[in-house]
Amino acid sequence: MKPTAIVVNTARGGLIDTIALTEALNTETIASAGLDVFETEPLLKDHPLRTCDRVILTPHSAWYSESSAPKLQRLAAEEIVRALKGEVLRCPV
Repeated sequence: MKPTAIVVNTARGGLIDTIALTEALNTETIASAGLDVFETEPLLKDHPLRTCDRVILTPHSAWYSESSAPKLQRLAAEEIVRALKGEVLRCPV
């Protein structure tokens, strides 16, 4: 990656090797990072990533806003109805 790269992960914690990310941040191999998910949640209190200056860590809640909660609830209910009707799911897991 370029030293101007910014790593953002809101998908799955295991996608990022947080020890390697810590080293990359500390050695300025990358510019910064923002993480909302971690391989172990919550992120351990003594994890070295917590001491990095150019990282934003959120407790798996970056998705939340007053306007997103009702939409999330509606989408979940619609998906349940699709499943009960035997229809193709929009977001199968």
